[in-house]
Amino acid sequence: MTIPLVDLSTCEQEPIHIPGYIQAHGHLVALSRDNLTIQYVSAQIEDFCGTAPAQLLGAPLNALLSATEQSPEALVNLIRVIQRSDSPSGINPQRFTIMGQPWDLVVHEHGGLILLEWEPTIESTGAFRHQPLIAEALAELQSSKSLEELLQNTARRVRTIIGFDRVMVYRFGADWHGQVIAEDKADEMETYMDLHFPASDIPKQARELYRLNPVRLIVDTYSQPTAILSRHPAPLDMTHAGLRAVSPVHIEYLRNMNVGASMSLSLLYRGKLWGLMTCHHSEARFIDYPTRQAAQFVSQLLSAALEFRESEADASQRRQFLDHEHTLHQQLLQDANLFSALTAHPVTALDVTSATGAALIYNGRIHQLGQTPDEKSLERLAEWLNKHPFDVFHQTHRLPDEFPEAASYSEVAAGMLAIVLSREMGEYLLWFKPEQLREVTWAGNPEKSVTVQEEGGLRLSPRKSFEAWSQTVRHTSQPWSDAELSAVLKLRENVLQAITRQANQLRQLNRQLQMAYEELDAFSYTVSHDLRTPLSSIRYFADILEEDYGTNLDDDARQLLTKIIQSTDRLGELISHILNYSRMGRSEIHRLEVPMRPLLDQIREEVLIDSHHSAVTIELGDTPPLLGDPTMLAQVFTNLLTNAVKYSKPIAAPRVFIEGRRAPGEVIYSVQDNGIGFDMKKAGRMFELFRRLDNAIEIEGSGVGLSIVKRIVGRHGGKIWYQSAVGQGTTFWVSFPDTN
Repeated sequence: MTIPLVDLSTCEQEPIHIPGYIQAHGHLVALSRDNLTIQYVSAQIEDFCGTAPAQLLGAPLNALLSATEQSPEALVNLIRVIQRSDSPSGINPQRFTIMGQPWDLVVHEHGGLILLEWEPTIESTGAFRHQPLIAEALAELQSSKSLEELLQNTARRVRTIIGFDRVMVYRFGADWHGQVIAEDKADEMETYMDLHFPASDIPKQARELYRLNPVRLIVDTYSQPTAILSRHPAPLDMTHAGLRAVSPVHIEYLRNMNVGASMSLSLLYRGKLWGLMTCHHSEARFIDYPTRQAAQFVSQLLSAALEFRESEADASQRRQFLDHEHTLHQQLLQDANLFSALTAHPVTALDVTSATGAALIYNGRIHQLGQTPDEKSLERLAEWLNKHPFDVFHQTHRLPDEFPEAASYSEVAAGMLAIVLSREMGEYLLWFKPEQLREVTWAGNPEKSVTVQEEGGLRLSPRKSFEAWSQTVRHTSQPWSDAELSAVLKLRENVLQAITRQANQLRQLNRQLQMAYEELDAFSYTVSHDLRTPLSSIRYFADILEEDYGTNLDDDARQLLTKIIQSTDRLGELISHILNYSRMGRSEIHRLEVPMRPLLDQIREEVLIDSHHSAVTIELGDTPPLLGDPTMLAQVFTNLLTNAVKYSKPIAAPRVFIEGRRAPGEVIYSVQDNGIGFDMKKAGRMFELFRRLDNAIEIEGSGVGLSIVKRIVGRHGGKIWYQSAVGQGTTFWVSFPDTN
């Protein structure tokens, strides 16, 4: 077989489950499951049964053994029994003597085909020979006090069963790099104990085959594989076949390690590949099916033991984290403040993982726990997360690889676990783990696997040296465990419930406030309305008293009467303003398109008459129409113009200018004066009822006018804002939705 060139782009796409070849020590026949006709045969099948491949392809199964001493019907009957069996692998292997040589037949079904694999029989072995070894292995598994002892005992036991020179237990990391964590070997063999192997040594599709087919035997790395022949163009899927030929790259890899035969046993944890038992022999070596089954049984016992021990350790950690999560849940129920509930009690959000730092980014604030990046870095991290395509959570133990900026603070955050509270608001709960500097010793330099050939092409070339090669690994942290992930996801649900609960409480408070506000409005309106009648009576009788008896009163009595009349007038004016304010909040809005020029001309004339100040000028610029209630709009501009004139009186040449302009989606009017102005720093509560600025105390007014303006503008869906400076005048802007 010619070894093809393989470059990096095709490395993980190499179809190793359909190699088109089998290993040289056996023979293969594939039958159609429907009619038991032969669809595929190995090229050397004539050496096995005396019939050429061309005569077998398309022929019934009877033809396979027709030239041998074996009865073809016996094989046909066996296959039919296997077809009716619920567990056909349970009857493997079946022994036949063909052309004077004993063979083990191993049968399995896959993809609508029945695959017959013929392997040489080793008479000295058998199913019962291994029973004592398996029993001893079981006893050792039960008595092992530590994980290291368990793995070491299993490696030794498997080596005893199969007789290889070296047996290693190889564990995969989170990034699929592997490490040898137990080893049993012959004295003359080089040790690989504690060495690391890069993930590229066992690419993704190879790992998947290890998961599906837990035993893999490579009998002779120097033998030439045998082609599979067929009348079909489609290659034979050999996912579950024991005879499947080996990738040329892997063969080269094993030869570079001076390995003549290899066997791998998969170690599974919860259905996923946890590691491998990798067995090496310096020369070619065939392991028959019963012996492979015995070794597989021991590896399955080890998988079960690993699952039990890891589940036990995982359950303990999970209980601890969930206990803390439960405490946090109680705090979220009792504490209305999310920050306080998660950060201010003895148990905090930091305690649901083994992280050394945590951060809550919520409602425009950042709260940090333990060791975390600084606030600015957290803000940039949140911006990056907002653009990162993940749904509910994101975990990494190599954050600088994904977000290079994080390399500058990897000493506190090389690993990150993030859960989304609100992607729209950029709100997250984050946990951090610090950098864990590691000195990793590889089996050879893992970065030298690709070489450039003389003609310039890339070739995936296995390492030629497996001598220990040390490397310092930076910017990585301890991986996040399933227990940590489970705890933070549960915490996320509780936090979201708390946020929803607080939002509902806020809505309820708003509704109650709105009801109270409406009741207060109605009360103000009623009181104001009812006060007007007795107040009018007081004013009326005071006027009669002054008119009819004023000349009979002495000076003191007349001054007192004058103060009564003035106070009555001020009270009447204040009641009118309050009544007006209430009415503006309660009245229904009748929206019309209002031509503003005539309305503003009329208001200007009335304001000038009321001001009794002939020096002031009121000028109009552009006056685009507004969509609104005519009465309310008149109230808005009357109040604004009145204020502008009133606060311009102390100026020698007072001037008020009003104009409107269209902006996208709105019409904006400005009212500008050159009056006394005010300090912007003291104008934060400008629109509150009865609120007056310090420099306007001496100027007549009630402090209600601007409150009325804001209420009307708000009810129209508009806005009001201002700009002023002491002694430099004031400009008020009001905007209303555009009529267009």
